[in-house]
Amino acid sequence: MSGRARTTTIRVDREVIGFVAGHFTIFGESQRERLHGHNFDVSFEVDGEVDDNGMLANYSQLRRSMRDLTQELDEYFLLPSQSPHLRIERDGEMVYAHFAGTRIPFLAEDVLVLPVVNVTLEELARYLTEQFIDRTGLRRDDSVLSVTVRVSSKPGQDASFTWRRER
Repeated sequence: MSGRARTTTIRVDREVIGFVAGHFTIFGESQRERLHGHNFDVSFEVDGEVDDNGMLANYSQLRRSMRDLTQELDEYFLLPSQSPHLRIERDGEMVYAHFAGTRIPFLAEDVLVLPVVNVTLEELARYLTEQFIDRTGLRRDDSVLSVTVRVSSKPGQDASFTWRRER
């Protein structure tokens, strides 16, 4: 090797990574979508320096980590904990989402409250990226320069979030 770092991008985009979830998008203090759901597909890219063995990372381990992470969201109704327009109340076996004077009931076992401002593709991509880099140790791996996670709710409709190492 020449002593210069070689960089590459690995990409994992497989149909087996994704989740099914319900949500509603909040458009402001008084307007939101009706309750509905999506089959979300997730893909990711890792950019970084190739090691002396010609590798950046283990695809299988990364794919398994993302699949495990997305399965934690599978078949839940997702609510945002950080929205200034939504208040969440837990009462025994129920969770109530308070929005614009309306109290929306859910069974607690069917709800996941995520640390996001809104349950949008943009926020899901950010949430999944942050969880992914923490769980896999990519944040601590100096050879990793960036990680991008893309979330799609249907073909041609997606959002991505990129974490970049500060140098």
